[in-house]
Amino acid sequence: MPPRATFRDVFAVREFRALWFSEVLSVAGDRLALVALTLLVFHQTGSSLLTAIVYATGYVPWVIGGLFLADVADRRSRRSVMVVCDVVRAVLVAAMAVPHVPLGVLVALLFAATMFEPPFESARAAITPDILQGERYALGTAVFSTTFLVAQTVGAVGGGVAVAFTGVRPALIFLIDAATFVVSGLFVRFGTRARPAAARPETVQPSPLARMRGGFGLLFGDQALRTLLLLAWLVVFYTIPEGVAAPYTARLGGGPIATGVVLASTVFGTAVATPLFTRFVRPRRRLAWMGPLAVLTCGTLVLTALRPGLAVSLVIFSLSAACGAYQIATNTAFVVRVPNERRAQAFGIAKMGLIVGQGAAFVAAGAAAEVVSPAVVIAVGGGIGAIVAVVLTLRWRHVSPPGGRHAAGRRPGHAATSSSSVPLREPG
Repeated sequence: MPPRATFRDVFAVREFRALWFSEVLSVAGDRLALVALTLLVFHQTGSSLLTAIVYATGYVPWVIGGLFLADVADRRSRRSVMVVCDVVRAVLVAAMAVPHVPLGVLVALLFAATMFEPPFESARAAITPDILQGERYALGTAVFSTTFLVAQTVGAVGGGVAVAFTGVRPALIFLIDAATFVVSGLFVRFGTRARPAAARPETVQPSPLARMRGGFGLLFGDQALRTLLLLAWLVVFYTIPEGVAAPYTARLGGGPIATGVVLASTVFGTAVATPLFTRFVRPRRRLAWMGPLAVLTCGTLVLTALRPGLAVSLVIFSLSAACGAYQIATNTAFVVRVPNERRAQAFGIAKMGLIVGQGAAFVAAGAAAEVVSPAVVIAVGGGIGAIVAVVLTLRWRHVSPPGGRHAAGRRPGHAATSSSSVPLREPG
């Protein structure tokens, strides 16, 4: 049996290091600018509604970008797509630093800049299986997942600290964000090699709507892909505690610090468990545990119906988030099933659905928390998610028989072009 891959093996790959540095810079810079602009709007208007709308501009563009721009990374060189997205975002964010720009223009610039995040992230996700194969891909995905969570947290905290020290004049912060995109583009351009477009021109539908329908047909027309996609989207249920963290801690007598600790517990559990799960659990076993962990990550939240104190609540939220490490198994199984020439679009649609679903779940949870206890809202959401997870687990066992011995040794991303004709293959 060959030695197992390690995180050191992953970071030994020059192209992966370039992508990783690019991801750190892009995510932290995005969050830095979004938090700074949100604080600026609240300072100037005092409106919670306008502040929430501005914060939503960091997410809404994924609906448009995920549907219509993500597949650009299949029809063009993925490296070129990432570099162009970084250049455009750098210019747009730098324009936000111009003195005396009206708030409405700042929000519009942020919206436009965020529109280029879906094609960038789709290209990055689609090119990673070309850089890392087999078990290294799973480890690399764990690194990206953990990095994303940590970079978002650091960027958000950094935005608040920067505004506190510089005053509510975030021009310098916008320039820093623009610089992160410039450096990110340099890492991608000179740290990764050029590859031709994955999709052949003669196979590409000329109409954007036709391409969008084709993407949904690919993901929902294949039972295995559909099951994996829905397993990934379970995140909308087990992240409900984030959406009602403030009222939840208020019911327990806690203040802003307690709210921050609750939010941190959801990130901490995932950030710690994901690399451990990927490194020490073998690929076949990860796939076998995918369904049970999906049930647990939602089902654990049902315990909040017992109205525990803050300390026990933190344990519940951390355990739930830790079980969310199953997403690594979902991701690797998903990528080997999707044809390379449709990979970027598939990732874009998957991420778009996840973000839209989370947004809708947060709104629904917030509305429900006005009527019943936030603890009950979390418990009900977790219970619904657990039931859905059980159904999806049973469906997965039907479409992917246990063992999957035919899967061994396959490289991620090399599924046949007709996904419905090929059984799911597990990487590594």
